[in-house]
This record gives sequence, structure tokens and C-alpha cells, in this order.
Amino acid sequence: MALEIHMSDPMCLIENFNEQLKVNQEALEILSAITQPVVVVAIVGLYRTGKSYLMNKLAGKNKGFSVASTVQSHTKGIWIWCVPHPNWPNHTLVLLDTEGLGDVEKADNKNDIQIFALALLLSSTFVYNTVNKIDQGAIDLLHNVTELTDLLKARNSPDLDRVEDPADSASFFPDLVWTLRDFCLGLEIDGQLVTPDEYLENSLRPKQGSDQRVQNFNLPRLCIQKFFPKKKCFIFDLPAHQKKLAQLETLPDDELEPEFVQQVTEFCSYIFSHSMTKTLPGGIMVNGSRLKNLVLTYVNAISSGDLPCIENAVLALAQRENSAAVQKAIAHYDQQMGQKVQLPMETLQELLDLHRTSEREAIEVFMKNSFKDVDQSFQKELETLLDAKQNDICKRNSEASSDHCSALLKDIFGPLEEAVKQGIYFKPGGHNLFIQKTEELKAKYYREPRKGIQAEEVLQKYLKSKESVSHAILQTDQALTEKEKQKKEAQVKAEAAEAEAQRLAAIRRQNEQMMQERERLHQEQVRQMEIAQQNWLAEQQKMQEQQMQEQAAQLSTTFQAQNRSLLSELQHAQRTVNNDDPCVLL
Repeated sequence: MALEIHMSDPMCLIENFNEQLKVNQEALEILSAITQPVVVVAIVGLYRTGKSYLMNKLAGKNKGFSVASTVQSHTKGIWIWCVPHPNWPNHTLVLLDTEGLGDVEKADNKNDIQIFALALLLSSTFVYNTVNKIDQGAIDLLHNVTELTDLLKARNSPDLDRVEDPADSASFFPDLVWTLRDFCLGLEIDGQLVTPDEYLENSLRPKQGSDQRVQNFNLPRLCIQKFFPKKKCFIFDLPAHQKKLAQLETLPDDELEPEFVQQVTEFCSYIFSHSMTKTLPGGIMVNGSRLKNLVLTYVNAISSGDLPCIENAVLALAQRENSAAVQKAIAHYDQQMGQKVQLPMETLQELLDLHRTSEREAIEVFMKNSFKDVDQSFQKELETLLDAKQNDICKRNSEASSDHCSALLKDIFGPLEEAVKQGIYFKPGGHNLFIQKTEELKAKYYREPRKGIQAEEVLQKYLKSKESVSHAILQTDQALTEKEKQKKEAQVKAEAAEAEAQRLAAIRRQNEQMMQERERLHQEQVRQMEIAQQNWLAEQQKMQEQQMQEQAAQLSTTFQAQNRSLLSELQHAQRTVNNDDPCVLL
């Protein structure tokens, strides 16, 4: 979006100090910031003719440009006021107020001509402000500038890549608006009422004839007609009573003459509606930056004693604009690459794709801001710079990848290197452990993202740099492994001998145990035999005792039976007796 400039007050654009012109850098910076097309309205005329008042009205203000109330010239050099165009969106209205011509304090009129010429060259609408009427003096003053063909004519050149066209030369010059202040004459010609425009055309109409006097009369008019094909005239009555003119800028409209207020309104409306964008030959539209370059070109030419030529100005402007366009394109490329590229890029193709996109946009920026790039020399310069940018970004990408990968390897393999320093892998089988750990760390390195195009090369260089360490570990491993093998063999032999001794000892122990077991079994058998014998004896004794008991029982039984028999017999006998002797029973 174009930047809109708001200047609260005008400032000096071209200082005129001791009749030497100098450009104000602060004003140039303001112009540089204006990317919108500019409509440039400049006003020139004798001092003390009310130029600044009209320019303030165009700015929409009562105050701004200095309005003098004395016989001394106020405005020195050229002052500028940039305001938003009231009718055209995205356009800036640039107002240029010049110091009054004909100042009696100047040594000669050379400085006046310079100011006049600069106003003509810079403006798209040129307001020529005079007093009372269009007279020969005003025509001659305008002609004195336009007849300086080296200053004002646009010479064609093959370098400008265009065919010769006189109309194109005239089209560069601004539209002429002739303002007549304090006009008090009647607008009549041969008894007929005329418009201000008809009055101007009549004043500039050449006479018929070929004598020297007629030629002298016609020359300035023909010159003005040639350079200003589009002309407009405005007349202004006295704004107020003579006593109030000193406070003109502070007077409200109701204290001014109504006719004057209406005339100023019509003048402003015309300027706003008809003033065109400042355009250079070839249809080159001027923005603030290009206007700044035109100012520098013309002032530098005048200050160096040369008369500025439009052709040279366009070429110089092309040089500056195209150089600036190259710088803008490079700045855009740098900005885009700075935003999009995060070094290191994973692949070269990814980086080149971003480069080509930014390169294409940079060329578009150049094409948008350049003009009249003869033989495409500036575009070729841009392409060369972009090629260098590509080489540089590829180199920086490679370096960034290398640096990142080196740091990554240092971080990943750092613990392994420390373990090597501590001798952890200098042992039998250490080389295999070292190789295994190395492979694990390589896999971890490969898993890390965004290593860039140097990832494999940096890794291989690192591994190659560690080959001596790996070889030393291998040699140590092999030497220690041989000793370990011999030690193992001796240990195996010793273990075998010890095992054999243990086997023999075991056999002896086993034999002893067998003998002891046999002795135990024998003793057990003897004991069992003794027990058995004792048991037998005890059994025999028990049997004898049982037999004796049985015999005794039999004897007892027999005895008891005998007793019972005897008792029974006795009882029977008793009964018998009793029965036989009753006294016996008693």
C-alpha cells in the first residue's frame, strides 16, 4: 500500500543562498517516501504578486507558504508542500512555490531564469502569475526561458529507444495556467465580450507579415504556443480593499470580495480536476522518488554550469531509478530468503527452489520499479548479483551444514571419545564393543533432522579421523586377547588338572564311602543277626514260657476238673449221707 504523506507545513526544497542553488536533504527524504504518482503544480511570477496565497488555497489552508506584505521578496528558492490529492485517491499533490522574479536585490536575472526553468522542468501544471494584464513584458519573460532550447527541448536519442516525435517532446512540458491578478480591464476584443481563455489566445496570436518587427513580435508567441499546447487563463479581481491586503491570509472569506472568492474557488477546482500526473517522455509516470531524482539531476546540472536537457535528465533518472530498482530487488530477495531460509537446508534442491522463487519475485520488483533499461544492462546486472547471491547462499548453506553436523557429532560422539580416553575399550573384545557403540551413535546421528547437504561427508570425515583410534583399540584388543587366550588355556589346563584331582579325590572319597558303607552294612548285618538271635532267643524263651504257661494252665485245668469232680463226688456223697441221715442235714 502506498505511503500517504501529510506535511503540516511547507518546507524549502531548493535553497537559494547568495544566488547559489542547494537541495534540502530533508525535503528529498520526504519525496523519497512517496510511492504514489505525483501531480506537481508550480507557480512562477514577479515577486509581490500573490503567488503564495494561491498555493495555500490549493493546499486547503489559509497559511503555509509565506505571504509577503512588504516590498521585499519573501520566498527564497523553491518551497514544497506535499498533500493528499483532494480528487484523486492514491495520488499526492505536490505544490511548488518559487521565489519572486525580478527582485531588485539580485545582481542579474540569471538566478531568476534558473528558478523559472526548474519550475517548468519539475511541474505537470505550470502557473504563470502576472498582474493586471497580459503584456509584452510578461510574454518576453516566459519566452526568455522557453527559447533556451538546450535547457528545455527534449532531444531524441537512440539510447532512449524511441522514434523521433516532436509531439512527444512537447508532451513533456507542463500545462500552462496563466493567472492575472488584480485584473481591472474589460474582457472585450473588438467590442465583443471574450472569455479569459480567448483573451490569452488572442494575446499569443502571431501577426501576419514577414518583416523583422513582425518576426520579433511573433517569435516569443510561437515559442510559447509550441511548448504549451494546452493553456488556461484565470482572472482575479482585487481580493479586498487596499488597506486590508496586508492581512490577506488572515481575512475570512466574508471580508473578501465575493467575485475574488468565487474566482479562487474556480481556479482550485480546475487545478484539482485538470492537472495531470507528472509524466516523462515515453509515458513514464513520476512518483516521489523519481521527482527527487529529477530535482537532483536538474540542480546538479545548473550548479555545474551546464544547462539541463530533458533527454539527459531522463537518462540520469533511468540510471538512478534502475540502480535503485536493482537495490530494491536485491533487498526484496534478501528479505524473502531471510524469512524463508533456515540454514542448513535439508537438501540442495529445497534451497534452490526457494532461491528461484525469491529470484523471480526480485526480478518482478525490478521490472516494476525500473524503466528504460537500455540493452537490459541493469537487469543483467541484477541477474549477475542474484547468481552471486545463489552461490553465496549455497556456500553458506554448505558451511552451516558442516558446522551444524560437526557440532552434532561432537555432542553425540563426545561420551564415546571420553570413554576411549578413560581406556574403557582397551581390553579384550573392546574393539567389537567400540564398533557396536559407533554404529549405535551413527544411527542416532542419522535420525537427527535438518543436518543439511554435508551430513554424510562430515560424518565420513569424522569417522576417518577416528580410524587411528579404532586401529589402536583393535591392536590392543588383539594383544590382550592373545594373552587372555594363553591365560585361558593355562587356566583351562589348571582347571582340568584340578578337576582330575577332584575326580580322583572324589573317587577315593567314594571308595572310602563305599568301604564305610560296606562296613556299616556289615556291622548292621551283625547287629541285625544279633538282634535276630536275641529275638529268636527271646521268642524261644517266650515260647517255652508260653508252653510252660500252657502246661500250667492245663495242669490247673486238670486240677480244677479233678477238684470239681472230687467236690461233686463229695457233695454227692454228702447228699447221700444227708438223705440217709436226717440229722446229718441238721
